[in-house]
Amino acid sequence: MNLLEIASKIDLQKYQYTLPEERIAKFPLEERDHSQLLVYQNGDIEHQHFYDLANHLPKNCSLIFNNTKVIPARIHFKKQSGANIEIFLLSPLKPTPEVAQAMLVKNKCVWHCMVGNRKRWKAGDALERFFETDYGKIKVIATYANFDKNEIQFEWDNEAVPFVEIVELMGTTPLPPYLNRSATEEDKPRYQTVYSKNEGAVAAPTAGLHFTDAIVENIQKTHAIHELTLHVGAGTFQPIKTENVLEHDMHCEQIQIEKSTIEFLATTDNPIVAVGTTSIRSLESAYWFGIELLKKEQDTFHIKKLYPYENGFDNLPTRKESFQAILEFMESQQMESLHGDTEIFIFPGYQFQVVNGLITNFHQPESTLILLIAALIGENWQKVYHEALNNSYRFLSYGDSSLLLP
Repeated sequence: MNLLEIASKIDLQKYQYTLPEERIAKFPLEERDHSQLLVYQNGDIEHQHFYDLANHLPKNCSLIFNNTKVIPARIHFKKQSGANIEIFLLSPLKPTPEVAQAMLVKNKCVWHCMVGNRKRWKAGDALERFFETDYGKIKVIATYANFDKNEIQFEWDNEAVPFVEIVELMGTTPLPPYLNRSATEEDKPRYQTVYSKNEGAVAAPTAGLHFTDAIVENIQKTHAIHELTLHVGAGTFQPIKTENVLEHDMHCEQIQIEKSTIEFLATTDNPIVAVGTTSIRSLESAYWFGIELLKKEQDTFHIKKLYPYENGFDNLPTRKESFQAILEFMESQQMESLHGDTEIFIFPGYQFQVVNGLITNFHQPESTLILLIAALIGENWQKVYHEALNNSYRFLSYGDSSLLLP
């Protein structure tokens, strides 16, 4: 029986646990780095605080951060009838599907969106908002580019203003649905990592919310830090609803990795600790792109959901060999950054090729993220979550943290 046949028989009930509502952290702590830190190493668990993270990292390890920046993706309009319409930005379509470029578009763009109160917004109706800005008065119009597919066109009447500034004017922080509350002013800085740079995420890479500038500086004294970008999509909150987990529709997320990070990964023997599941997906996906290059399968960075399992884990090139292939490809194409996307689905049976450890929060039961944790530390994920529940840890996006070292 191959890996895919084994995976098709995964019993999702085994990745269930009871999460009381009161254990979901609805608001961030007053100080980011005062969250609890559960340290798991080779089956042993100890309880610390996040400000002690540097003392528990593997010797000479390198941390990889996801520097994506959350955009205020919830946009509200009010119709003349008084009906409120919420448009939630998901992914750009026109004039470019690449997030980094789409944020700089001027005058007009089309995005795939979710629409709240959709029954009150008919095809052909235009929604309008007006803003007083340093550029003068701006009118923003939203219309359906494709009603059936929820493709929304935004148009504004000032050529000096990029879409990212339009979103900042109109939008609110896209808090996860399980927080069951509206965003506040406090959420603007707190649902954002201190090292965020590249606009485009509609959900935060929450493992990084615990870091402060002081912690980053302290870690850099003894460990290397590198960055990449994965623009987190709303699909990260999508629960698995299919009986066969392989039929779960994995969301596709865009990745950007600078040449300097690829060079580092092509030369280092040091342990790699990913900050967050988004970083781990990016790193492992990049590895498989290197494999595709070595096998001359394709030169487009797009990792399909089940490619690692279809390829198999026997006799694989090393981490260095894979990233060296990427580096040579980038140099041949005169690329300073690698752009691509991934649907990679990491579940028990996956063999990690890049990452030796993970910093992450505590995730929802029966989720793709729980399956990823189980792939990393095996059945001990239950031990970790049992310990966290028994020691008053706070769960989900604004919750406490863990350092997992299998």
